Amino acid sequence: MTTSSLPASGLRAVLFDSGGVLMRPIGGRWNPRADFEENVLAHDPSITPGRFAEAMAVGDRFLEDSPGTPSYEDYHRVLLDRLGLRPTPDLLAQLSRDVHPSVVLELFPDVLDTLAELRRRGVRLAVVSDAWPDLPDLHEGLGIHHYFEVYAISAVLGCEKPDPRMYHHASTGLGLEPSECLFVDDLPELVSAAMELGYEGRALCRTEATEQVPSITSLTEVLELF
Repeated sequence: MTTSSLPASGLRAVLFDSGGVLMRPIGGRWNPRADFEENVLAHDPSITPGRFAEAMAVGDRFLEDSPGTPSYEDYHRVLLDRLGLRPTPDLLAQLSRDVHPSVVLELFPDVLDTLAELRRRGVRLAVVSDAWPDLPDLHEGLGIHHYFEVYAISAVLGCEKPDPRMYHHASTGLGLEPSECLFVDDLPELVSAAMELGYEGRALCRTEATEQVPSITSLTEVLELF
């Protein structure tokens, strides 16, 4: 299903997911950060690739089983415990040290032009993302923070999509009704949840099509709706 049908009417805003829609991790891995191995090996050079893989698998399960978005520190403690390393304050600080976002993240090629054109057309923009609290800072480093009026972040709100509070925080923050907002996510089930709440929705499927909900293959197709 695509946006080849008539454009939706009455839309005034776009609510974007972040990871997988606006930005992606360099190297293809969200967690842990791309410099995790480098930092751990500086502390203990005996850690093998196999042990790193085992620790990351445990970390993935920890994130999946967490009722919300845990802190970086709790996540890193799980990884270090699996690696048999003591989570000293210095090591934890090193794993979460500030680096420029461009070291570990990049924007998708269609993001900047699309956001700029939406802004030019007067479309309101917000972010609805299951992420840690530093997401606005990451967007700032990547040069897109100024486009967004509202952030609905799971680690801040204490809930994750498809909890209605995530979507409603963004639309309410913009002063708009759900029917006036388009929600874009790379996970069709989260788009479906938004549509059940009255939002217009599009699943961004850059590599794999879906028939579950209306979809687009490039972010630039959002412009057809405004």
